[in-house]
Amino acid sequence: MSRTKVAILGCGFISDIHMESYERFVPDAEVVAVYSRDIKKAKAFADKHHIKNSYDSMDAIIHESGCEVVDICLPNFLHAQATIKAAKAKKHIIIEKPLAVTLEEADEMIKVCAEENVKLMYAEELCFAPKYERVRSLVKEGAIGDIYMLKQAEKHSGPHSDWFYDVNLAGGGVLMDMGCHAFGWFFWMLNNAKVKNVMATMNTVLHKGRTKGEDNSVVIVEFENGAIGIAENSWARHGGMDDHCEVYGTDGLMYADLFRGNAALAYSRKGFGYAMEKADTTTGWTFPIFEEAFNQGYPHELKHFIDCVRNNKQPLVTGELGRKVLEVIYAAYASAGQGKKIELPFAPVVKKPVDLWLK
Repeated sequence: MSRTKVAILGCGFISDIHMESYERFVPDAEVVAVYSRDIKKAKAFADKHHIKNSYDSMDAIIHESGCEVVDICLPNFLHAQATIKAAKAKKHIIIEKPLAVTLEEADEMIKVCAEENVKLMYAEELCFAPKYERVRSLVKEGAIGDIYMLKQAEKHSGPHSDWFYDVNLAGGGVLMDMGCHAFGWFFWMLNNAKVKNVMATMNTVLHKGRTKGEDNSVVIVEFENGAIGIAENSWARHGGMDDHCEVYGTDGLMYADLFRGNAALAYSRKGFGYAMEKADTTTGWTFPIFEEAFNQGYPHELKHFIDCVRNNKQPLVTGELGRKVLEVIYAAYASAGQGKKIELPFAPVVKKPVDLWLK
């Protein structure tokens, strides 16, 4: 059986992670083309990863590359456009978080994919990260009783690319970038329990001169089943990536950390090449990570999505989850802006979610 042909849209940090995952862990997939708005970047990425074709036209890569799957690793403001183009060309879609900038875009993406009978697969890697999934399997087994509180934190000192800091391109700050992970994982752990209300606080503490968006946020999500989810997200945390969760149940508790415990301990006077994501120095004591992409769940999600395409299976994680996450993000921005809890459902019409805080 021939391999499933994939076209990657985007040449940034996350595209490199997807390529590593396909090359090392997904033998049923073949990346046949890559797209960038800058053809030089597309060609450099193609050369680096031995990809046959590079494009600077989104229409051309979708229609001419022979791909069956379009893997969207583009800035947030391009997600809806790329998804709708791919769906109308009958291509299955893998899309990085967040699903879209607005709820209207999310609804249109889901609608078009359903009409065209293509799979819209939402790439929330925390639903596949081995440590987090071990926790979930034990919770399902009844190891800690009923969940009454969840915590998830993702923190570092700021993104790799400039567009993240432009709220007109990203839709917001750290909440759009990383809060979506926590909310997606909360739904995953609680079997899509409905959200009752959202309370949030946020500020810009480190990147005031670079962004109008928030770079530090804390969000409390109350679910109708009585559970509480607490999301801590920051672009103001020095020392590299922090990504951990806590699960509290009536009969026990569990912790999982994606980076600590998966690293060596090193001391270097001169420094060296790469320690871990977002670490800004390698001098002194550092924690060089190993199997970074694997530990975060990227190979597992992409292998699952390709299997869904090849064998016509229903993906475990779809655009509907991404839409739910975006609604919580809306409510969090509104809560921080108004200083009160926001009840769900909540779907105001805005150009970008962060406006609910800024205005």
